[in-house]
Amino acid sequence: MDRLDRYKSVYGACRDLEPKLSIGAEILRRWVLQAQADAGDRTGPTSEELAEIKALKAKVKDLEETNEILRQSVIFFS
Repeated sequence: MDRLDRYKSVYGACRDLEPKLSIGAEILRRWVLQAQADAGDRTGPTSEELAEIKALKAKVKDLEETNEILRQSVIFFS
């Protein structure tokens, strides 16, 4: 991130570093953008917030499955 001012864009920097690091430019670009969000230099969810969203989505899915099982149980026992 400290060398980004040498390039016209984040993607340009990533394209330059891609062969040196043997990592795809798009992956590097996403890492840089996420690091900027985590540092507060860019808007968007931080890594911590993304992890929380992922956990909450998993919990919602689990609760929806549980509710469906309970609905089916009520129908079966009615």
